[in-house]
Amino acid sequence: METIISYIDENNIDIEELKKHAKLLKEGKTVIFPTETVYGLGANALDEKAVSKIYEAKGRPSDNPLIVHINNITKVYDLAENISDKAKLVMEKFWPGPLTVILKKKSIVPNKTTGGLESVAIRVPSNKIALKLLELCDTPISAPSANISGRPSPTKGSHVIEEMNKRVNGIVVGGKSDFGLESTVIDFTGKVPIILRPGVISKEDLEKVIGKIEIDKSLLIKKDTVKPKSPGMKYTHYSPSADVFIVSGNNIFENVNNLIKENQKRNLKSGVICKSENKNLYTGEVIELGDTPLDIGSNLFDALIEMDKRNVDIIYAEEFGYEGVYQAIMNRLLKASGYKVLKF
Repeated sequence: METIISYIDENNIDIEELKKHAKLLKEGKTVIFPTETVYGLGANALDEKAVSKIYEAKGRPSDNPLIVHINNITKVYDLAENISDKAKLVMEKFWPGPLTVILKKKSIVPNKTTGGLESVAIRVPSNKIALKLLELCDTPISAPSANISGRPSPTKGSHVIEEMNKRVNGIVVGGKSDFGLESTVIDFTGKVPIILRPGVISKEDLEKVIGKIEIDKSLLIKKDTVKPKSPGMKYTHYSPSADVFIVSGNNIFENVNNLIKENQKRNLKSGVICKSENKNLYTGEVIELGDTPLDIGSNLFDALIEMDKRNVDIIYAEEFGYEGVYQAIMNRLLKASGYKVLKF
């Protein structure tokens, strides 16, 4: 498959170049484009054949629902019904931005897009390229992360070119994603809103707007037996080729360095991903993520992908806590590690 690749500046968008990719989407083809969270692999959300091409390109299970991207809040009413006042408040407050709402779908949305569910996941991205592309193609676009299913989500154009070139019809390269973590997903189809996937918009942020919400109990435990209602709910996800372990407790630095020595004896290459303040305390291949939650979240997937490029066999990732944005970071790390935690 030939892939059209275009490099576009978010602050000086080449409309004619972007029109090429809008045309591809209108023709039922697949296009990867940047968003503020991660790069998305898009196709016409209302065209089942087009949506099928997303699953094929990613090797994604067909029961895993897709997020529908629109460029204007008013368009949510074309796709969903029975929209609660709380859902409206959240959309007005956080759109455009890294928040996805789950609502009861209208019949216009095919089951292929929703993974067979009667609900639909929708968001308005804030990335200028994504918004302009959605405007030009004038149709809702389903767009999961633009990677092979189960792999770390891409946050740079180089990531998608390396992994998805010749698997899709178009790639729009538009710089590094701002947040590096997929959107927060909140379900409004029940009596009480429930967060199904944490992101940079936290539970606390949402509760300031609509009051009490719940968090899905499966987020921080092994649970892969139920039909997922949101992307990212499957047990193993975001995984590099290397074996990932989360490390926590006392004397982490000494214990991890001892493990690295033992791995060397077995000819295994070790890597560590950690806060920047701790980077000099480890041996092995060390990648610092920054010291703030937003920096750590932004750099997490890039670090996992980089470890694969360095041919690392085992990755030790620091535990960062579970408050605010850290909950989203740990959710991704637990999925990437298959919930393997070493407590010292």
